[in-house]
Amino acid sequence: MIICHTAEEIAPRISGSCVTIGNFDGVHLGHRTLLEKTVSQAQAIGLSSVAVTFEPHPLRLFTGNSTPPLITLLDQKLELLAGIHLDYTLCLEFNHHLAAMAPEQFVSQYLVETLKTRKLIIGYDYAFGKGRAGNYKLLSRLGRVYGFEVEQLNPVLVDGVIVSSTRIRDLIEAGQVWEARPLLGRFYRVAGTVIHGMKRGGPMLGFPTANIHLTDELFPKTGVYAVWAEVQDMVLPAVANIGFNPTFGNEILSVEVHIMDFKGDLYDQDILVHFVQRLRSEKKFAGLDQLKAQIGKDKDIARTILASPEARLA
Repeated sequence: MIICHTAEEIAPRISGSCVTIGNFDGVHLGHRTLLEKTVSQAQAIGLSSVAVTFEPHPLRLFTGNSTPPLITLLDQKLELLAGIHLDYTLCLEFNHHLAAMAPEQFVSQYLVETLKTRKLIIGYDYAFGKGRAGNYKLLSRLGRVYGFEVEQLNPVLVDGVIVSSTRIRDLIEAGQVWEARPLLGRFYRVAGTVIHGMKRGGPMLGFPTANIHLTDELFPKTGVYAVWAEVQDMVLPAVANIGFNPTFGNEILSVEVHIMDFKGDLYDQDILVHFVQRLRSEKKFAGLDQLKAQIGKDKDIARTILASPEARLA
């Protein structure tokens, strides 16, 4: 997949395209259905498959830090899009100029002149442009004018519930990472860099941990989780603690991952953590012996969970 950021960059590469547009936060099952249909339709009629997305997320332009945390930051989103075998992703800077652009202008400038769109595939609730006026009805009318077809897909349902970024975000914030998996089509994951922590895991407790630098990415509810840790081209069973370590009275939220069956230095290395199942809430223990005993139990439970076929990574 080739990633472009401007119309000038992508236009010379395209002679005709099948396009989909969206923020694709989470690249969940609903998004995948839309994207995979775009790829298959493009291949069937000999066109380039293109996803158009935006950075930053449009909500962040208007609400800033009060915007809900993202399910996937840009790098991870682009990696997931590449896995769907799109030919191109056009990642446009979302600014006030783009936000104020009328749908007719966006269609003319980007879909027609830049991407030479022959088919546009959109989600069931998609709308764009100033006042969200660029809906299916308007796009269909413009398609007849400019010579492209518009197809609107039905919502994707899991257990009778529409798959949406909002629903997934709510589940993850509630710690229901196992329940979020069917909607995402994978376990929820976060990426980070290992930093120096409080030097408690190994020296004090006998359970060395990788402390992850926190970003504005979405993190599950505080507690202890069975996870897969992906580091140094290995995928290893692990236990992650998200919280404030009440036994020690921390005031800053931390993410600590104890990777089982691993010995080595991980400082400044990248780590990918796949959240499989929440084991328990954080708890304040009377002393180190109680805490160590509980960590040992957490490891045993996590091993059992991660050994099950249902817990394997897709």
